[in-house]
Amino acid sequence: MLRQRRRRTVSLTIRLMSFNPRLLQLTRSAHVRQLFKRLGVDPVGIELMANKALHLNTLLERVPCAAANILKQEMIALGGDAAVARGTVSCTISYTDVLLMGTRKQLDQLILRLPRQPFGLKGLAQELSQLLNAASSVPRVLVGRSCRLELSRPQVMGIINVTPDSFYDGGVCCDLDTALKQAEAQINAGADLLDVGGESTRPGAAPVAGERELQRVVPLITALNREFDVPLSIDTSKALVATAAVEGGADFINDISGLSFDPQMAQAVAFSGAGLFVMHTRGRPDEMQLDTDYHDVVADVIAGLRSSVNTALSAGIPVEKIAVDPGIGFGKSLDGNLEILRRLSELSCLACPVLIGTSRKSFIGHVLKQHSPSERLYGSVASVALAVASGAHLFRVHDVAATRDAVDMAWAICQSESMA
Repeated sequence: MLRQRRRRTVSLTIRLMSFNPRLLQLTRSAHVRQLFKRLGVDPVGIELMANKALHLNTLLERVPCAAANILKQEMIALGGDAAVARGTVSCTISYTDVLLMGTRKQLDQLILRLPRQPFGLKGLAQELSQLLNAASSVPRVLVGRSCRLELSRPQVMGIINVTPDSFYDGGVCCDLDTALKQAEAQINAGADLLDVGGESTRPGAAPVAGERELQRVVPLITALNREFDVPLSIDTSKALVATAAVEGGADFINDISGLSFDPQMAQAVAFSGAGLFVMHTRGRPDEMQLDTDYHDVVADVIAGLRSSVNTALSAGIPVEKIAVDPGIGFGKSLDGNLEILRRLSELSCLACPVLIGTSRKSFIGHVLKQHSPSERLYGSVASVALAVASGAHLFRVHDVAATRDAVDMAWAICQSESMA
């Protein structure tokens, strides 16, 4: 009897033992390395294994089937895989999108193998190398005309609209003194820079003549530059206004058109030495909501922003002066806006700081059943906190104090380790 009891005790001990297994979400190389250090891995082992722990899913569009079959064979040989459309193996279709599934190390090995393959795969090797380098690099600074925004923490951009018809604060800053007081309040609340706009870009807004826009923004920018030591941005898509604003003291040009409305804008920015925010939109504000259907909204946004960045680079604007904005609410449906925010991390392939402008916009009202923009503070704060977790760096907002707390807290939770 005694022996039987002892056996049961040992068996019970084994059944109760737990190694506390859990699944980890490792999406950044810095987080992988920090985990290895906690495990006590040898430094040499960390370098050898870091890229094995980082699993990446890489989408390629419209790949000829012959090339897609080679990609699938190579990925399987390396221990990964590739998803392709039915009919690819038999080449009964001409093209297929391809999802490469593997670790960072496997993709690095694929890049080494592709140059000796036909069907344009040598060029793909270069594209993949550029993509992986962009995804692993963290933008650390954004350079303006006479300033540097350090991205070691989120940057909050306060909105100063000198317009009668903006969707939330139209008519609030009806004179220079009122606008200066609003600017002072935003700076005291924690704004890192201020964005001055003289033309409403809400859906359906009518265009404003350049001379009228100049009259609205230049005196304010000049006064702000004189009164406060804070970087300034001019929200305009007109080269004439951008040039005058920079001469008055603006450090950045925030172009909602992504350099597409005014053919002179890229050269004007380059000549001025200002930093640049390029945004994605589809059409001008008075027509942009007429077409909000996309095959893949995030893919189209990235393609549009990449085109804008290339235009800026071709004009001589240094890459360290460029940030990108996916254009929430600009030519997007409710589902499109939510999809962009859900997949915001995909913009890392552009290797530029990401600016997000969700403040009190109508998509928040649709989700929360809030007709008035005045009700949308909490929804706005939630959107910026989640955007921090997805890699956004700058936040254009009406409510500086609430946003400052939200993004700083989100940053402490999600991002600070990746900057170590």
